[in-house]
Amino acid sequence: MSGNMNLTLKVWRQKNSNTPGKFVTYKASEISPDMSFLEMLDVVNEDMVKKSEDPIQFDHDCREGICGMCSLVINGEPHGPKRATTTCQLHMRSFNDNDTIVIEPWRAAAFPVVKDLSVNRSAFDRIQQAGGYVSVGTGGVPDANEIAIPKVIADEAFNSAECIGCGACVAACKNASAMLFVSAKVSQYALLPQGQPERYSRAEAMVLQMDEEGFGGCTNTYACEAQCPKEIKVTNIARMNRDFFVAEFIKS
Repeated sequence: MSGNMNLTLKVWRQKNSNTPGKFVTYKASEISPDMSFLEMLDVVNEDMVKKSEDPIQFDHDCREGICGMCSLVINGEPHGPKRATTTCQLHMRSFNDNDTIVIEPWRAAAFPVVKDLSVNRSAFDRIQQAGGYVSVGTGGVPDANEIAIPKVIADEAFNSAECIGCGACVAACKNASAMLFVSAKVSQYALLPQGQPERYSRAEAMVLQMDEEGFGGCTNTYACEAQCPKEIKVTNIARMNRDFFVAEFIKS
């Protein structure tokens, strides 16, 4: 016996954001358990191309769990059933022979569907452009050991900077909130000396842009943290809220 699997896929097909979509059923045959989820979709698409059918469109790039492009909701869970795993790093051995797998795009008003499983996440780019950078002059690059940063603080800043901007937090949240993403991008600077001059204005600008993009509010369900492939912590949200309130207090 080959040990390969036969699967039923229920895939969301949608021509564009202005056209109603629907689930379409496909069969995936002789799928190796060692394939990644995206490789499985490649096999399905190759078969569709041979039949002169329109292949399923989905986002992908590095396929190494780094870029955050592989935005799929699999059986109701962003990035699938494995914790701390992106879709491209999810392997078919996580499923069983004859399983039915439901595949959808991120569902949020701020992430309009481009086609099928691909969504437009440029809202995240605009939030970053609103304040996710250091613009003040910092002089020449000093030796690493000249800036005394406690290891616990450096580690926390690095953990926040691990956010890959995939949008799983938005897809997991019942309110389609982007608070975890924004707070991670705020925190990675708020914890370091280089980020202090613009700390409060940065938090204010990014939160206001987030609201303008149409993301929902946070109601502390922790679904974002549970589904984040990089395990970003909700403590970042508390830090961002504090910095935002300080910014508003300074203004008033």
